[in-house]
Amino acid sequence: MTETVRFEVDADGVATLTIDLPNESMNVINEKFQEEVAGLVERVLTDDAIKGAIITTGKRDFMAGADLRMLGQLMASKESLGTKGVYERVSNLNRFLRRVETGGHSPKAILKGQAAAKPFVAAVKGMALGGGFEICLACHFRVCTPDAKFGLPEVKVGLLPGGGGTQRLPRIVGMQVALQHLTLGNNMDAKTAEATKVVSAVVSEDKLLATAKQLILDNPKVSAPWDKKGFKYPGGGGAMDPRSVMTMSGASAMASKETLNNYPAVNAILSCVFEGSVVSFDKAIDIESKYFAKLILGPTAQNMVRTLFVNKLAADKGVARPKDVPKTDLKKIGMLGAGLMGAGIAYESARAGLDVVLVDVTQEAADKGKAYGQRLVERAVSKGRMAPEKAEALMARLHPTTNFADLEGCDLIVEAVFENVETKAEVTKKAEAVVGADTVFGSNTSTLPITELQKTWSKPANFIGLHFFSPVEKMPLLEIIMGKETGPEALAVGLDFARKIKKTPIVVNDGRGFYTSRCVGVFIAEGAAMVQEGVAPALIENSGKKAGFPMGPLLLNDSVNIDLGVKIADQWKRTLGDAYVPSPGEDVQRKMVDLGRIGMKASKGFYDYEPGAKKPSQLWSGLPETFPLQAEQPSPTEVRNRLLFVQVLECARAFEEGVLTNPIDGDLGAIFGWGFPPFTGGPFSFLDTMGIKAFVDACDRLAEKVGTRFSPPKLLRDMAAERKTFYGEL
Repeated sequence: MTETVRFEVDADGVATLTIDLPNESMNVINEKFQEEVAGLVERVLTDDAIKGAIITTGKRDFMAGADLRMLGQLMASKESLGTKGVYERVSNLNRFLRRVETGGHSPKAILKGQAAAKPFVAAVKGMALGGGFEICLACHFRVCTPDAKFGLPEVKVGLLPGGGGTQRLPRIVGMQVALQHLTLGNNMDAKTAEATKVVSAVVSEDKLLATAKQLILDNPKVSAPWDKKGFKYPGGGGAMDPRSVMTMSGASAMASKETLNNYPAVNAILSCVFEGSVVSFDKAIDIESKYFAKLILGPTAQNMVRTLFVNKLAADKGVARPKDVPKTDLKKIGMLGAGLMGAGIAYESARAGLDVVLVDVTQEAADKGKAYGQRLVERAVSKGRMAPEKAEALMARLHPTTNFADLEGCDLIVEAVFENVETKAEVTKKAEAVVGADTVFGSNTSTLPITELQKTWSKPANFIGLHFFSPVEKMPLLEIIMGKETGPEALAVGLDFARKIKKTPIVVNDGRGFYTSRCVGVFIAEGAAMVQEGVAPALIENSGKKAGFPMGPLLLNDSVNIDLGVKIADQWKRTLGDAYVPSPGEDVQRKMVDLGRIGMKASKGFYDYEPGAKKPSQLWSGLPETFPLQAEQPSPTEVRNRLLFVQVLECARAFEEGVLTNPIDGDLGAIFGWGFPPFTGGPFSFLDTMGIKAFVDACDRLAEKVGTRFSPPKLLRDMAAERKTFYGEL
């Protein structure tokens, strides 16, 4: 009896291994599963009464892949295990799957026709990802249901497929097609899988096991194609085939362009595929295991797994939720403001099954907010991502109105009106008059202090900040801000709301710009500061991209609109008075506004745009004339470091000031909020990887050359002196 796999043998001698891990929503490969399934495979191979085996699932999906928590533990133990120990651990799956494939026989005996394996068939429904897909690829046949999806997404967490995926998939679909899936982590649907011979048949679920069984009965002895004499890669393979040389040359160039060599896993995948094509299959999977071990031993995969999987998963499940507050069953929310942000929040809420009362000052404005959702569902339906009846039901949950009385019965009110204290106070009071102060009120703001705004709600403990990112339907983060008087009930409701609409939440305390806005703000400001100094704009932008940001600071400034930054600065100047300190580069932004070059919405900013276009045509040719270039330009490394370090320093200051309460939220917020380079794992993972002392020393050198904004805070100096890290002491 096993815990993770049910084992049955029918009257015809066909075994069925049904994967069904207890206490898991999806099947994953963990140590217990590997141990138990290996034992059951041996039983199939050694019992003469068993003709072959079907591997299938007892859950909705086949398998999600390796349990990254297990890999996280392996990464944490890499120092004690050493290189050889890590290699031995990661090669276990490859050795086991090879035994399934060969039936325990030697490849030489199979090649000579002296031996063959008992057939294994993967019967797949739902998702078969990562190691789950690799189990399927090691089986001799694969059948699936029409809803099945296959993929190898390991590259997205800094790894490569470690169970033969870099070797079997290219041998089935060809190197070119395989590389698209391996380097991008994209899924393939059942139709594509059948067309590329990844699966033998696509059948309805009620015929799945019967089809798999018939394949076993029809093929009593089998061998993998690559174990047979004369095997050739579809589309060419090996060092001497001009087609494969062309494929690998093009793939290497494209990978370099897309990743800027910041992601070691991509280069490792390319190496596995090429090197594996010029050696025997057993040598090829050994090469794969060695590259996989190398990634495990490096910092990039560790940081990406920790932040993008382990910590993100915990945040999505509401790890910060107060344990003693009962869960809120949200059914109806009020959305104040039907502009771009309000319409996006309303759409996401309706998509999650919530009824949404969408309030604005005019019916036309409210209807416009609903029309935004209509465009999104029409696009989803046209691309086959949403059924027409689901789209219709979603739109029926959006109720545009000008009447605040329609808010009655709402479980939560979310406000996203203009960034003005007086305007927000007015709608806050109108909403409270209908729903009462016991209802939780969330303000979507990126700059205004929650502690100040919550004074307009009679019960400030029920007032919280809910900072969404634009466009809401695409951006995954929700920054939840605790005002000084915000209570645990409001936090619990905020986190319940985040989980309901499938946003990744971070929880921060109140402060100027909270966490995300203040940190992305210094990135934009540093770009403008360098323009003022006379650094070439193209050097600034290219260095930002090379550092791993989705766009340079000047293009980002255009995207959020330059005049918005100036308006926010003016607002803080009025609030702080003589204590206000202009940001570096503020004069550049004000000059751009004076010139009418306010950004993308005006089709002119630091870049020129075609009217209505969201992508720039070129950097504004008048920049060097308006802001003369200095004779001697800094190195790309210095520019890169300035753009990167200025943000990391601000993140550390936010932690020191108590705006951030833990590095986990800091890393998640940075990557998912403003596009901090994912390969670093976030600013705090970056600090640990670089070494805090090395970072402090580098910043001190920049401070001497550029300005005191690069002077590290006391927190980092103390940690450097005590040899501490954010994720554990050295």
